[in-house]
Amino acid sequence: MNNKISKIGVFTSGGDAPGMNAAIRAVVRACAYYKVDCVGILRGYEGMIEGDFEQLDARSVGNILQRGGTVLKSARSKEFRTPEGRLKALGKLRSEGIDALVAIGGDGTFTGLHKFYQEFSIPSICIPGTIDNDLSGTDYTIGYDTATNTAVEAIDKIRDTALSHNRLFFIEVMGRHSGYIAINSGIAGGAAAIVIPEETMTFDELYEKLGEGEETSKKSNLVVVAEGSKIGDAHTLAKKVAERSSYFDIKVTVLGHLQRGGAPTYFDRVLASRMGIAAIEGLLNNKSDVMVGIKDNKIVYNDFDTIMQSHHEIDEESMRIAKILSI
Repeated sequence: MNNKISKIGVFTSGGDAPGMNAAIRAVVRACAYYKVDCVGILRGYEGMIEGDFEQLDARSVGNILQRGGTVLKSARSKEFRTPEGRLKALGKLRSEGIDALVAIGGDGTFTGLHKFYQEFSIPSICIPGTIDNDLSGTDYTIGYDTATNTAVEAIDKIRDTALSHNRLFFIEVMGRHSGYIAINSGIAGGAAAIVIPEETMTFDELYEKLGEGEETSKKSNLVVVAEGSKIGDAHTLAKKVAERSSYFDIKVTVLGHLQRGGAPTYFDRVLASRMGIAAIEGLLNNKSDVMVGIKDNKIVYNDFDTIMQSHHEIDEESMRIAKILSI
């Protein structure tokens, strides 16, 4: 164990994700178990610069496991991107006696912490908390399972209306650069087509697929669209289809930030708990500038370059299954 670490700061940064609170709880209680002090840094890097700290212990994180969002709050910080801002943050950490950091967030959070580590060598570990599931080095990120379940529940409800009124619904889910939520909620929700950033589907191919439904007198359809689709968002695609055909009564639903909220699923709670403990144990065993991940249900530690130089790709099998089932 690293006896030099006596006080660990934990913070959340970037977009919130269901399960972040479970990760915070695990970090704090692992610190208590290993007799290390823990401090919550409020509002991410912005709070670090301003010295917005809160002492945490095993009891102070009770009853947060099941809550969505983040009790430590989150914010983006332009000042932390500057050398002056990072130097100010260092001063606040030193005055509080914080000698190691655990960050919960996505690639932007990790980039900031990596830069901070390079400059000041403060031991640090990242926990992947993002609904997009787009980080390399881990099979799952915290929040992805909950967000996908939320999308599936919404798709099921929209299908009831689609069937009742013979409608074509374009349903937009989150995923600016990653189609994980779209592909899996689309498969689970019985979508007729799924449009994701990673795929090279053209609009003509999408229209042809919908036309097959018209030829077989299919009266309702659902198309799940990731917000980062290269051929247009849900509103754009709906408008283009309407310009070519009057067969379907077309509607659009954008799920938006609905997917970020809500109580985390059991899977995200357990995943966050495992990763939170692994982060503390990693720091105490001299691991630093790494991200905790889970591969084949085993905890792994990934260096920064591994995370940032590749993307968590959607496997071809998922795309193949989606194509077969949409017939």
